[in-house]
Amino acid sequence: MRYKTKKAYILRILKHIVLCIAVFLTALPFISMLGTAFKEYTVAMSSTSLIPMSPDEFSVQSFKDVIFVTDFMKKMRNSFVVTIATMGICIILASCAGYAISRFRGRYFRTYSVFLLIIQMFPTMLLLIPLYRIFAGTGLLNNLLSVILTYTATNIAFSIWMLKGFFDTIPRELEQAAMVDGCSRLHAYVYIILPLVLPGITTVAIFTFINTWNEYTFASVFLRRETIMTMTVGLQRFVQQFNSDWTLLMAASTIATIPALIFLFFAQKYLVEGMTAGAVKG
Repeated sequence: MRYKTKKAYILRILKHIVLCIAVFLTALPFISMLGTAFKEYTVAMSSTSLIPMSPDEFSVQSFKDVIFVTDFMKKMRNSFVVTIATMGICIILASCAGYAISRFRGRYFRTYSVFLLIIQMFPTMLLLIPLYRIFAGTGLLNNLLSVILTYTATNIAFSIWMLKGFFDTIPRELEQAAMVDGCSRLHAYVYIILPLVLPGITTVAIFTFINTWNEYTFASVFLRRETIMTMTVGLQRFVQQFNSDWTLLMAASTIATIPALIFLFFAQKYLVEGMTAGAVKG
């Protein structure tokens, strides 16, 4: 018995060591980015260390230059506007459509469900040229509304199916009981059903946030004016303008990463709950 216990203990230690090594290797690019961002320019160009090795090598000048000298923060603001708008529209539309598909039956709802599946199978890159022609004809090029509409269209099908799974787990008797007590279907939906699917709404918000915040292709085609470019396009411009200043590039990349990390840090509990709660119909 002691031998088995000792063997299990050693195996557990080895597993933790392997996991720590895997985590370190996965986080290595982020560590290198962060370390380079806090280095002096001369040290970053001459040293091969991942992080500053002494207080003399440490500097926050690159962050000051990115925030106060360049216009990168304006591009961050544009990304916030686009991401928050897309996330809000997707949540509102997907919650209504997911509820309708979950609760109602009929030919139109079945057709709509099939249509959503077809949309998910359609490669989004094939939409680039048609959307460009549409936005050029309607005067929406170089307008944040063009990318907001595009990101909403590319994320809405997944969001609807995700929330439908959550609505399927909620018994219909809850709504029926509320309607017997005098609630309308709308009031039952808003005050009873929506609070119960909050993990699903948070899951949709997280996926929409990540997909929108990191998107580059559509933004680089539809937004060509400097004042309305998003963060991803701004980083690509940084590579063109400051390709030899690695501290500036890494500082901008670090700033661009912070909002996503903060959002995921506070929403990770709901993400885990959402991925499990909506997976099986109860």
